[in-house]
Amino acid sequence: MFISFEGTEGVGKSTLIQKIHAHFEQLGREVVLTREPGGTPLAERIRDLLLAVNHDERMCADTELLLVYAARSQHLSQVILPALQQGKIVLSDRFCDASFAYQVMGRGLDAAKLELLNQNFVSSMPNITFWLDAPIELGMSRARVRGELDRFEQEKLEFFTRVREGYRILHEKNPERMIRLDATQSAQHVFEQAMQALLTM
Repeated sequence: MFISFEGTEGVGKSTLIQKIHAHFEQLGREVVLTREPGGTPLAERIRDLLLAVNHDERMCADTELLLVYAARSQHLSQVILPALQQGKIVLSDRFCDASFAYQVMGRGLDAAKLELLNQNFVSSMPNITFWLDAPIELGMSRARVRGELDRFEQEKLEFFTRVREGYRILHEKNPERMIRLDATQSAQHVFEQAMQALLTM
C-alpha cells in the first residue's frame, strides 16, 4: 500500500504520519517512512537546493519543477517501488499532487508540463492520499512556531491560497483516492478520520 500526505504548511502531516506509522507497526506490518522532495541521499541534496533561502540567483519556476522531478525519479526507483515490490507499506510526506498544487497553481506553470513529466517519470501513484486542509493563516502560525522558515514557507499568503485551491481541485477530480481531512481538529480526531477512510479500502 502506498499512502501519501498532502497539504499546505503547518497542517499536521508529520503528526498524522507518525500516528499511522505506529498503528501499522503494532499490526506487525513493515512500513517505510519517506518524504518529498527527498527520501534518498541524492534526493535529499536536491531538497536542500529547493528549500534553501539564500541563493545567489533566483530559482525560476521551471528549474524548481525539474529539480522536484529529478528528486522524485530517484525516490521512486530507489525507495518507493522496491518497498512496494517487497509488500511493504509506504508512507510519503508529499508526492505528485504537491507539484500540481505548488508548481502549477502556486507558481503558475502550464499543467501540460506536469502531465508530460508524470507520463514519462511516474510509474506508480498512491492508493490513497490524505489531504490535510486548514485555513492558511492557521497553518502558517503553526509553521512559524517550528522555527526558521524555508524558501517555500516564506512565500506570501496569496501563493498559499493558490496552493490550497490546487488541492481542492485535485480532491474534486480524484474523490476516491484523495481524502480531505479537517486539519483544524485535534491530532487524534484527524487520525481517527484517516483510519476510518483506510478501513473502507
